[in-house]
Amino acid sequence: MTADLTIDRETLQLTMSRVFDAPRELVFKAYTDPELFARWWGPARYENIVEKFDVRPGGEWRVIQRAADGGTHVFYGVHREVVPPERIVATFEYEPFAGHVMVNTADFEDVEGKTRLTVTTQYSSIEDLEGMVQSGMESGARESWDRLAALLATV
Repeated sequence: MTADLTIDRETLQLTMSRVFDAPRELVFKAYTDPELFARWWGPARYENIVEKFDVRPGGEWRVIQRAADGGTHVFYGVHREVVPPERIVATFEYEPFAGHVMVNTADFEDVEGKTRLTVTTQYSSIEDLEGMVQSGMESGARESWDRLAALLATV
């Protein structure tokens, strides 16, 4: 099953939604357990190193993605809202572009024993939104969610 993706340039939002064949509590756990998170987040060509993962309001997170050649990408933010197993709101920054803060809202909805996950990203400017779209994030996000679906089938 593929994810639906919409881009709203007027509100500066990008939204992805997909139904996962797993209970909401399990999908929420895959988002909040650092060991599980590291196994599915981002493209498979990177190893995720979870430096910080404090999933509570005000808690910080920081993940380093390391490529086979040793190159790294660093992402970090702060959790603003955590309502198990319904919602997580957190900031998201990419270290080379610090200060370009996005806010991700992940909503976990029970759909007859499955879970509809909807992530809405709020951008601060049209330039940030367009930059993210042109970075290839869509393919990386789709690959992440395919990896999440595969993980959920084994947990």
